[in-house]
Amino acid sequence: MAVFNLGSINIDHVYSVPHLPEPGETLAATGYGIGLGGKGANQSVAAARAGARVFHIGAIGPGSDWVLDALRAYGVDTTHIRLITTPTGHAIINVDPAAENAIVLYSGANQQIADAQISHSLASAHPGDTLMLQNETSGAPSAARLAADMGLRVVYSAAPFDLAALRQVIAFAHLLLMNEGEALALKTALGDLPSCDMVITQGARGATFISAASEPLFVPAFPAQAVDTTGAGDCFAGFLIAGLDLGLLMASAMHRAAAAAALQVARPGAAQAMPDAAEVDALIAARSVPPQSDSK
Repeated sequence: MAVFNLGSINIDHVYSVPHLPEPGETLAATGYGIGLGGKGANQSVAAARAGARVFHIGAIGPGSDWVLDALRAYGVDTTHIRLITTPTGHAIINVDPAAENAIVLYSGANQQIADAQISHSLASAHPGDTLMLQNETSGAPSAARLAADMGLRVVYSAAPFDLAALRQVIAFAHLLLMNEGEALALKTALGDLPSCDMVITQGARGATFISAASEPLFVPAFPAQAVDTTGAGDCFAGFLIAGLDLGLLMASAMHRAAAAAALQVARPGAAQAMPDAAEVDALIAARSVPPQSDSK
């Protein structure tokens, strides 16, 4: 099986700050780093590190060849990433001592992905493969429709939350991924949650799988000493999707994703903080915390 990810690619500029800036405040950073980021790239890296075969669909601008090198080093296939004239997306990330963050995002090349590129990239996919989507690129609605028609599993991270985008994608999604805030915003807007399967992450408490076919399944988080929470949700999503692609049942895939996220938040950065499968296996073995059930 394989995972195709139509996802954003950003260059992260990460600043350590004594506190998150107030409106109008000029604040001196205590540290700075640059690295690979974007919800899409983060999820691709996490899924590849978890053991999935991952093809990233995206775009970058001039002077960003190191981004492709980084993705390849993590095991991500970059065949379907186009080099265009629009600058690569980037993010300005402030991280405080409590590991909370505030992010300013420039979309750049991520919003220049054409439907023709997506169709060409998915031509090699097969029924049963997975398409991952988020709200940081162009082309998600048409990609979701095409993938569903081809018999792919469509997994949609509804982030950053955008109701208009969600309305266009949700009809084709087999699994919807949201955090508690996004789920609340969706329920408020629609009056109820949609009928598709969904996983709602709940931060340090854990995550819940909701499906019309079974009772809700709660999987607790692993204890963690958070250093930087940037990319934690993407780590969870990537490991979850990889687990499902590799044949794990939902409870086991969520348990594995929870372990991965606990390791990821204990390190600075986003993509570079993603653990590999061996690290996750070691943590699970050490903690021996079983999931509450193992239903699909």
